[in-house]
Amino acid sequence: MPSIDPPEIGTPTIKWRFPAMHPEGQRYVIIVAVAVLIALIFSPLRFLFWPLVFLTLGVAAFFRDPIRVTPKGDGLVVAPADGLITMIQPVVPPAELAILGTAPLIRVSIFMSVFDVHVNRTPIAGTIRQVVYISGKFLSADLDKASEENERQHIVVEGKDGRLIGFTQIAGLVARRIVAFVKEGDMIAAGQRVGLIRFGSRVDVFLPADTVPQVILGQRSIAGETILGKVGGEAMNGITQ
Repeated sequence: MPSIDPPEIGTPTIKWRFPAMHPEGQRYVIIVAVAVLIALIFSPLRFLFWPLVFLTLGVAAFFRDPIRVTPKGDGLVVAPADGLITMIQPVVPPAELAILGTAPLIRVSIFMSVFDVHVNRTPIAGTIRQVVYISGKFLSADLDKASEENERQHIVVEGKDGRLIGFTQIAGLVARRIVAFVKEGDMIAAGQRVGLIRFGSRVDVFLPADTVPQVILGQRSIAGETILGKVGGEAMNGITQ
């Protein structure tokens, strides 16, 4: 019997590369880079040169915007933010999210440190039904009351199946600016970039009543990739609704 050669797979074309920097960060990098140049030119400030160089690299890293591959499937809710899962608990949605109803929903909170990627993404595909910005305080984002007292922005997405997913960008102790990339009426794909919070913060996601969390406390999420919840899924160990 003649032998059959295996089909050629081809040479891989995907290689690792440094993540691109989001345009929102360009002006900050330029400001710090100018300070580096000033420190280099003026000898009395020369001692600041290397600290400012490292600060420039740190600012560029903060605004990194890596490519993400969003999982496909019906009923999946993906994480809108990189960070640590710090809370999973039933709560009544805030008054600004009255569109979600008044019954308690499972809230999953993701805390972002200054070392995490701060570009936020939509948990599902659909239409932006609500964008509400609220000014407030700048308490530490890992405090429960930060969801009610801090500067924040609520976004509600309606999926093709009619389900509503609400999530809230919350400014933290260091964060001083929430930037939205979308507006009401926009059509978006799952995992699409919807906003950014500058310098440490938190994102809360309110899962629909028929959606079960697929993460546990202490787990790290990856925006646009980690499956946060699943419609009709089984609860993870230690999670009850």
